[in-house]
Amino acid sequence: MKKIITIVGARPQIIKAAAFSRAVKKWGDGKLQEVLVHSGQHYDEGMSQVFFNEMGIPAPAYNLAVGSGSHAVQTARIMEGLERVFLEEKPHAVLVYGDTNTTLAAAMVASKMFIPVVHIEAGLRSFNKRMPEEINRIATDHVSTLLFAPTQTAVDNLEREGFSTAENHAPTIDRPLVLRSGDVMYDNAIHFSNKPEGDAYLSGLGLEKERYAVATIHRDSNTDFPDRLNSILDALRQWSAENAMPVVLPTHPRLLKFLSESQQSELHAAGLLLVPPASYVQMIALLASSRLVLTDSGGLQKEAYFVQRPCVILRPETEWVELTKGGHAIVADADKNRILQAAHQLLNRTFESWPQLYGDGHAAEQICQFIIQYI
Repeated sequence: MKKIITIVGARPQIIKAAAFSRAVKKWGDGKLQEVLVHSGQHYDEGMSQVFFNEMGIPAPAYNLAVGSGSHAVQTARIMEGLERVFLEEKPHAVLVYGDTNTTLAAAMVASKMFIPVVHIEAGLRSFNKRMPEEINRIATDHVSTLLFAPTQTAVDNLEREGFSTAENHAPTIDRPLVLRSGDVMYDNAIHFSNKPEGDAYLSGLGLEKERYAVATIHRDSNTDFPDRLNSILDALRQWSAENAMPVVLPTHPRLLKFLSESQQSELHAAGLLLVPPASYVQMIALLASSRLVLTDSGGLQKEAYFVQRPCVILRPETEWVELTKGGHAIVADADKNRILQAAHQLLNRTFESWPQLYGDGHAAEQICQFIIQYI
């Protein structure tokens, strides 16, 4: 029996962990034991516990409860806590997702303790090292033993950085194995689509199918800079007025911190429907029935694509370049005019196809089987 410690700390990681936990139940019986550790990086009920409850994820064996703090403070606290966990559990491998401080901390501690690191969502690059996430994902890839790349672009990025993409060799930290696995988030989008809870959520908000847009704003590069945040909000207000459609805005705690009650009232009067953070099933339903998605979230860009909805990206770049190459998403940053122009283009564009870019919906099962084979 091989013991795998799965590390989560933020909403996207918890969602991804649901797919892997299901795969372990299906393929790992007698072969894999999963121990779940929550760093507590996201500690808000609406950004953490709701996903465990809704998605049937096992309760974490450990919760480090690190809370918020600067990048250095948060990462250090997670490293301290994980070192104690790894010494106690003695895992055969540590599995990390994505690009958060939790991911970086786990990869650093595990690799220095000579525990193989398994990185899901390896090879993603924004080519912007001003983003903390870019530093986290690069550093994690370079200390991992198994690198599961969700797309061919991610594989190509790793190859350009000197990683060998030849398969069927014994992986080590010095010669990791790169495998194109597909995207575990696509697994979840299929598994949790068309749930009655989603329909009930839409009915409760009084939304008409394809008669609203969905927007999310959570990155500190947008929320913490008033000029950028106001430019995005102005664009959403104008889009709502010009199209006579509401914009549903699930409010991330970081966004709420920068919006006064009077600002929230003004936004509501201007056609923006501010709602609490949505659960995963609610968000998938919200996206699937929308007309347009506007977001600075990497995960939501893909989820919009999974349900075949065009997306305006509220960042200066994206890791998911397949979306922009196919014209299904447009990068507009926080520029009001670019946002409105991109939204207009996407609303008037006819999409002949939505190619299967992210696997076949069985990525987590493949990852599980490769871990059993190679660790």
